Amino acid sequence: MTTTPHSPSPSPAVQLTEHALAYLHSAALRAAALLGVADHLADGPRTAEELAAATGADAGHLRRALRLLATREVFREDTATGAFHLTPAADALRSDAPSSLRDAVVMLTDDPFWRPAGRLADTVRAGRTVFDDIFGAPYFAHLERVPEAGTVFDTGMAGLAESENDPIAAAYEFPATGTVVDVGGGRGGLLRQVLLRNPGLTGILYDQEPVLRHHTLDLPDLTGRWQTAPGDFFTAVPPGADIYLLKRILHDWNDADCLRILRACRTAMTRPGSRLLAIDAVLPQGNSPHPGKTMDVLMMTSLNGRERDEPAFHHLLTEAGLKPGRTLPTESTLSIVEGVVG
Repeated sequence: MTTTPHSPSPSPAVQLTEHALAYLHSAALRAAALLGVADHLADGPRTAEELAAATGADAGHLRRALRLLATREVFREDTATGAFHLTPAADALRSDAPSSLRDAVVMLTDDPFWRPAGRLADTVRAGRTVFDDIFGAPYFAHLERVPEAGTVFDTGMAGLAESENDPIAAAYEFPATGTVVDVGGGRGGLLRQVLLRNPGLTGILYDQEPVLRHHTLDLPDLTGRWQTAPGDFFTAVPPGADIYLLKRILHDWNDADCLRILRACRTAMTRPGSRLLAIDAVLPQGNSPHPGKTMDVLMMTSLNGRERDEPAFHHLLTEAGLKPGRTLPTESTLSIVEGVVG
């Protein structure tokens, strides 16, 4: 919904209709990502006809989808020539862009998130996700038994994290020496940036074996400073490290499951001064927009998870036997909530 500084506010009817149809923006964005439209604009503007020929799409329909995206500053149409241009947002859809978000867009609009969102009313009534009703298994079990969905998730999470990892690594003063364990660290993007910024540290990437096969730690600057370890963070994590990272982990789970993860970490934290860094959105109070408030509903619809405010994080840390420390913002949508051995 676009208004100029001098235009009247939209009427309630217009406002609600726009909100009701907002899913079409997501659908158009997914179509552009799957068709690779942004890749075909990397060398300059092209018309819908040219883009259709390059992507195998229908020119008229493609133009209409891109025209909608242009109203949200994803692509820009030159009305004189009919050519579409990249915008900063559209540029991030290029598959070869630094910190490309193409895979993240595909993941966030894929069936495991899309279909449960359509049944949000059922979730709100029941107080639990209806994911199992739709797919016949909980979210992560579904990803295990449907490898294609698991691949979309793994590549999408890696893409989503790429723009976050270095700002997070820069926001915290890590010790000069010691060991960092990235618990549920996926392909290792955050651990990679932490090690690159802190040459005195070594690291352990801890996740399930199929995920670890696709790690991104094998860089010349990191030779001899990392290892992978497979396992289940609900039962145990590698012991004796100085720092334990939990990035976008706790928001996937309800409080009881979070405590299982945190207590496994606490048991492993045998070194004096060992610290745990819970890295997630920290929700602000009030009615102001925040990406975490959107992600919170996504977690509710598919995973029975939730985003949390600072008191909720402190409660979990305390219940797990850790002393809440600082909460540090980063130059991403995530913050670092510190837990220390008391």
